[in-house]
Amino acid sequence: MFGFSFDNVQRSYKTQYRCFSVSMLQGNCRQDVERGGKIIMPPSALDTLTRMNIMYPMLFKLTNVKEHRETHCGVLEFVADEGKVYLPYWMMQNLLLQEGDLLQLESTSLSVATFSKFQPQSVDFLDISNPKAVLENILRGFACLTRGDMIAIKYNDKIYELKVLETKPADAVSIIECDMSVDFTAPVGYVEPQRVKPQDPEPESMQVDDTDYIDESKFMAFQGSGNRLDGKTKNLDSKPVSLQPRIYKRGIPNYDYKQGTITFIRTAKPTTNPDQNEDQTDNFEAFTGEGNRLRKKTVRNK
Repeated sequence: MFGFSFDNVQRSYKTQYRCFSVSMLQGNCRQDVERGGKIIMPPSALDTLTRMNIMYPMLFKLTNVKEHRETHCGVLEFVADEGKVYLPYWMMQNLLLQEGDLLQLESTSLSVATFSKFQPQSVDFLDISNPKAVLENILRGFACLTRGDMIAIKYNDKIYELKVLETKPADAVSIIECDMSVDFTAPVGYVEPQRVKPQDPEPESMQVDDTDYIDESKFMAFQGSGNRLDGKTKNLDSKPVSLQPRIYKRGIPNYDYKQGTITFIRTAKPTTNPDQNEDQTDNFEAFTGEGNRLRKKTVRNK
């Protein structure tokens, strides 16, 4: 009568169902439900939701009133028996639900996700070569993420559990048609490998002339002189070679050594007559000798 219309008013869908795991669903085993984050609802719920102004995509808030646990999910199909909903097993574990427990289901709308952070619950997750690509493929079966949830993904016939540590811009976000950045933290039980420091190089030993420490009283091979059949002499400068490792005489320690000083060992041999060498160097004059010619110059008679 007053011309008001209530067609655009959004109403909330809220009811309770008996929850069961997907393995209790009649017919073929639905592995696609176990690998995702969506549930199966009865056909009557679809009839009720179509007569209500529900925002798409359909997202629901699941609450275990008894244990005060909640999570969020999407819907996959409406083929369940009346009064029942079928959930993935990992979702029932998060909500602390048993087969046939009452579950409160309420329609909701969530913000689009921009960031999420996960923590693997096993170090075996590090064996995956490209974990972000694997997670991106698995999350296609999810409709939303809730902070604190423990999701299970299956890869190479092995199940990995990931805990949702953080979601932005809210604690519960929608991941349908979104551009979301993904990050991982260290798995539970991961120990950072210890870095071994490289050892300092050993200081180089002082190079000392060891000829003064060789014990010449020991046998030395090839010390004798050889004779040739043709009477010629050759290779007189050859040095004897020891057949045994060299035995060095023990040196006399420097008893006057003081800590913090460096002692340089001089091995130069003193000259026999140092005064004679000094006179020779002082009297030396360059270019004072006389020259001789091989052919003597003949004087012609005039």
